[in-house]
Amino acid sequence: MPLLVNGARVDLARPTGDMIRAHPHLEEKAKLLRSQPAQIVEPKGLLYVQQREFAVTTPKDGSVSILGSDDATTCHIVVLRHTGSGATCLTHCDGSDTEAEVSLIMSSVKSLSSSTGCGRLEVHLVGGFNDDRQLSQKLTNQLLRAFDLQPEDVHLVTFCVTELNDREEQDIHFPIIYGIAVNVKTAEIFPATFPEKGPDEDLRSAHVLTGAPLTNIYDAKTEQLRIGPYFWGPFPHVDFWLEQDDAQILQNLSTSPLAEPPHFVSHIRSTLTFLKEHPFPSRSLFPDRKPRIYKKNEEGLWEQVCSDKI
Repeated sequence: MPLLVNGARVDLARPTGDMIRAHPHLEEKAKLLRSQPAQIVEPKGLLYVQQREFAVTTPKDGSVSILGSDDATTCHIVVLRHTGSGATCLTHCDGSDTEAEVSLIMSSVKSLSSSTGCGRLEVHLVGGFNDDRQLSQKLTNQLLRAFDLQPEDVHLVTFCVTELNDREEQDIHFPIIYGIAVNVKTAEIFPATFPEKGPDEDLRSAHVLTGAPLTNIYDAKTEQLRIGPYFWGPFPHVDFWLEQDDAQILQNLSTSPLAEPPHFVSHIRSTLTFLKEHPFPSRSLFPDRKPRIYKKNEEGLWEQVCSDKI
């Protein structure tokens, strides 16, 4: 039950360039997506997904209408959607455990589509570029193989990754699209940036920096964002890293130092500072071992709710 393009199985034994040449409509669609200016997505109705997180919901959701993620350099953003139920999942993959991650997001979409008789699973892949270490190409290949291994047919609809998302400036390569959003109601996918990446941006980033697996952050049935409980020990050499200048942090803590967005270093510093302030989150952040729970308020913004009221 393979990965399909226009009803034909993708031949993963051949280079991705061959697949693009065999299916020129994929390149045309990628070109169209790249040509769109990035839209600024405001927090109202938005569920922002960080690296190694995923969220899934349906068009019936009264709180969330947009799923989105950005700051992807070698990472890929994946949207998986069931055309019958409209169940839509967005995740931000970095290649840490691609096969297991794809199985997780497949299960999450199927769980919200079980009562739907018709429709098909469609996948959209965006991100990466022609980086020096070929990490983007490796992740592209991992994702294609992981979807090809699924028991259900999966139809590849958008393929704007690696060489199809690359631009060159003075011999330096950059991604064209760093972030995308999907409108859960209309299924529209578009390049996007997000002024607000919360709630709990530092906490969620700390979870990733300490080696977290892919984590589901949203319960579509209750329309609640659930963060944690997360546990880690003191981050190694945190003081050393906080003493380094911007160039050292960029060079050592990025997979693609020349292509990072301008706020990369300040984001890493903020996350490291958070890890220094919370070496034992079981004591300072999650003493009751319960998640931090948020719901959208009447203005469409996340608001923390007490767990004893749930």
